[in-house]
This record gives sequence, structure tokens and C-alpha cells, in this order.
Amino acid sequence: MQAMLQVEGLSRRFGGLLAVSDVALDLHVGQVHAVIGTNGAGKSTLINMLSGELGASTGRIRFDGQDVTGWSQHRRARAGVGRSYQRTTIFPEFTVRENCRLAAQAAFARPWALWQAATACERSNAAAQAALEAAGLAHEADRIAGTMSHGAKRQLEVAMCLATAPRVLLLDEPLAGMGAEETDRMLALLQRLKATHAVLLVEHDMDAVFRIADRITVMVNGCVIASGDPEHIRRDPEVQTAYLGEH
Repeated sequence: MQAMLQVEGLSRRFGGLLAVSDVALDLHVGQVHAVIGTNGAGKSTLINMLSGELGASTGRIRFDGQDVTGWSQHRRARAGVGRSYQRTTIFPEFTVRENCRLAAQAAFARPWALWQAATACERSNAAAQAALEAAGLAHEADRIAGTMSHGAKRQLEVAMCLATAPRVLLLDEPLAGMGAEETDRMLALLQRLKATHAVLLVEHDMDAVFRIADRITVMVNGCVIASGDPEHIRRDPEVQTAYLGEH
């Protein structure tokens, strides 16, 4: 099966610093692909390159078979690459529904419809409702987003991604700061979403990673030192030494 997102020889240099070096990975619909590594390993730089926020110094990125290496972040988002950030990026004063509608509106812009209120756009409203249902937040639609729990806000960020109709989800530490119950809810959501999306998960919670990931890529100092299924990663001696702290 062709990868939805394919990366070959991807590198990023900042002056004399090689932050990401010759990274290769494939993202497939039906899989959660986790990228792990200590702080400074290059994970956030990698996800920024995949989303188009940062350009590549060398290498190629293909989305659904098409070379998108030179595409802007906006163009990739329109094509179906959605992402979340480490920090919460919701509109706290708006309702949950309005947050999703605004995300959908950005994806399905209609600059010519000057005579119609944005809130009346049927396509944006339908996309927002579908995203809320998929994320398990339909019952919270009319709640002010800023009053939600931390975990629910992170779910809302995923819902806002879904409202843009992505095929790839790039999730940067969505479990950060969550308690056990909130983590369980997020993992259940990711398990549902992977059936119709290719999911890249950058995460520090190793227990959660090994519960949810179908494939894991381990980075150290910008380089991939191992990639495979969770059991392969558990057994890899280089990973045990460099990341899991075992000798």
C-alpha cells in the first residue's frame, strides 16, 4: 500500500547546526506512527518540515504520491495535511463549535461570498459538526472553549484539525499535561482516527506510545537510530542505551 506521506533523505541545517539529518519515514492510513527522542532530538523540527512551516535543506516529501517538498504550509494544509502544536492554540472566548467552524472556514474559504455571513456557510457548519462528532465533543458544542479541562482542549485541537478534512494528522505532544483518564480518552480517539487517517504522533509519554503506536521511529541528535514495530524498538540495544536508559 502506498504511503500517504513519504519522506526521503530529509535534512534541515541552521547555520552550522544539523538539526535533522537524512530522515526517512512513511505514514500509512491505518497506522499511528510515533516519533520519540529526548529534547533536542529534532522531533519538532521534523514535524515543522512535514507541515511546511520549515523548508527542507535537502530531501523529498511526497504526499499521496506527489512531491510537495516546495509547497507552503497553507498549500499542504489545503491538500490534506493537518497538524496540532505543543501549546494550546484554540480561541478560548469562542464556543467549541465556533472554534471548529473557524478552522473549517479557513479550509473552505469563499472570499467571493460577501453577501453571506460566514456563520451561514453550510459546508463549514457541516464540517465543524462532523469534526465534533468524530472527536467525541458534540455534547460540548455550545460550551465556551476556555472553560474546558486541559484534556478536552487538546481534543478540541484535534477536532479543529479534522474540520479541515485532512488525510494526514501531525500531532505534536497531544498528551502533554494530561492525567490518566484524559490520556485514555485521547488514545481512544487516535485509535478511531487511524482507520481513516495517517497519524504521526510526537510524544514523550512512553507508556502511551507503546500502547497506541503501530510503528515507532527513534531520533537522537537529529538522526534516526531505529524504526520498527514496538517490540522491535523495545529490544533494540541502541535504543535501550540512548533513549530508554537501559544498559
